[in-house]
Amino acid sequence: MTGFQEIGREWLTGDGEGGARPPADLRPEVPHPARMYDYYIGGKDNFPADREAAERVLAISPMVRISALANRAFLGRAVRHLAEEGIRRFVDIGTGIPSAGNTHEVAQRVRPDARVVYLDNDPIVLVHGRALLSGTTPESTAVVQADLRDPAGILAAPEVRRALDPGEPVGLLLVAVLHFVDEQDDPYGIVRTLVDALPPGSRLVLSHGTLDFTPTSDAGRGPAVYRSASAQLTMRRRAQVLRFFDGLTLTDPGLVTAPLWRPDTPEQPTDSQVGIWAGVAEKP
Repeated sequence: MTGFQEIGREWLTGDGEGGARPPADLRPEVPHPARMYDYYIGGKDNFPADREAAERVLAISPMVRISALANRAFLGRAVRHLAEEGIRRFVDIGTGIPSAGNTHEVAQRVRPDARVVYLDNDPIVLVHGRALLSGTTPESTAVVQADLRDPAGILAAPEVRRALDPGEPVGLLLVAVLHFVDEQDDPYGIVRTLVDALPPGSRLVLSHGTLDFTPTSDAGRGPAVYRSASAQLTMRRRAQVLRFFDGLTLTDPGLVTAPLWRPDTPEQPTDSQVGIWAGVAEKP
């Protein structure tokens, strides 16, 4: 995978292929949640502003890093489960900066014929994703610029239409992204629109940040840091997260904190206080 710092240098100096200039919204001086998340899980694809903001959050709640790692592990287990269940088409929205254990890597390890469409609105994510996928075929993987708040636009993307076209079940992944959609953007309507477009037997894989385990005195301090970033946080309680699965059948063990969703071994840490609710559900 192309190094982040090299990508950033080429964009910022215009030395990239074709003398490409950075997108107007790159803004390395503004913390970005995708790059902050990358820092939490030990990645190197971030700027000083991202690291500074992330450290401010960690100073308030060290569990944020544990939650991010638990969320990433949940993604891998859920994708593997779906592939083992016969799902071979995946739509991953808000994928974030690529790191070890990406959706297509996990799915294709189980099903070499798996096809994955990644969608994100962050130019850094798009460049990284396309660099990562440079050795793959367009038929097996694709990276598309799209915004979760525009579900109609997502469904209109040719790559997504191809993923849905054959009428076979699809794995829709909304992993740690809906807490960046506030109430005025109708997150429940967004999920309903996307799920309604899926064939029967499709699965929804969803995780969401929560303050259910955060002391009341600290509840507003972490989200406050994100107000200086390029996206805001809207944390939700378990009952609110459960609403995203309305009309679907939750897979055992239901909606649980990320480490508790089908751990690989009995010895795997299963901290019930991790601030990420996670679940998988099937469309009838």
